[in-house]
Amino acid sequence: MKIAIGPSSFASVDKTPLEVLQSKGLEVINNPFSRKLTENEIIAHLKGVDGLIAGLEPLNSNVFQKCPDLKAIARVGIGMENVDMEAAETHKIKVSNTPDGPTDAVAEMTLAAALSLARNIVQANDALHKKKWAKSIGLGLKNTNVLIVGYGRIGRKVADLFRIMGAQILVCDPFVTKNDLQSGEELLELKDGLKLADIITLHAGGDNPILTETEFKMMKKGAIVLNSARANLIDEGALIYALDSGNVSSAWLDVFWNEPYTGKLTDYDQVLLTPHMSTYSVQCRRDMEMAAVENLLRDLEIK
Repeated sequence: MKIAIGPSSFASVDKTPLEVLQSKGLEVINNPFSRKLTENEIIAHLKGVDGLIAGLEPLNSNVFQKCPDLKAIARVGIGMENVDMEAAETHKIKVSNTPDGPTDAVAEMTLAAALSLARNIVQANDALHKKKWAKSIGLGLKNTNVLIVGYGRIGRKVADLFRIMGAQILVCDPFVTKNDLQSGEELLELKDGLKLADIITLHAGGDNPILTETEFKMMKKGAIVLNSARANLIDEGALIYALDSGNVSSAWLDVFWNEPYTGKLTDYDQVLLTPHMSTYSVQCRRDMEMAAVENLLRDLEIK
């Protein structure tokens, strides 16, 4: 059997996932471009291939139709937006993901970003590298209101970390009840949470905007916005307007409407931008890649 690798960084941290595939007598075909593959590139990459360790490459009906040997897809990560699940079912392709792997890594990045923005760490660093001694008083996390939008695995872990820092946790999630919350957490409608929150962090699924011009106007003035979930959860133009007006003091984005991102937010010093790297920790990559390999071997019925 042949196995294709989609993610450009697969096994770059730890060779074990690759070695496990090879130990089963499988022919492994690595990503030849060391970047995200286009539709035409993934079609060529999957010729004669039985299984795919998948990244974010487009996997749709056209791809499946032109790659009839493909039997299983094992996504490294949570999100499945790049996989047409209905088309995969039609073509009898088994699909899996690794929902547990990213939890700690994304939560850590979210807390790191919040601290960097709240305490003006990036600006202070930039100033000192320019030989300027520029102190500023930032916002501590103790007794701040943190609104968690999306209370799944990652949202709950983020809540745990902010709680340790002394923050009050507000939760917005239509699929959650008060019985799902930890002690001291408060379940609110989005509009009510936005009025109270000092920090808003997005951990929801889907592609429908959650923060548009309407929601930004509801926010407590000077709020910090964090997004490591889905780019389309935020209206880019509305965020820019909120930054210009001062309604949002700063923001962190790890996901973008077009990647690599070169848009207007690169001009804003108060916006922390990271290149979709929240899951890029040694532990997270190893755990997700091993889980994906195990999923693929299971779905291909390889012992």
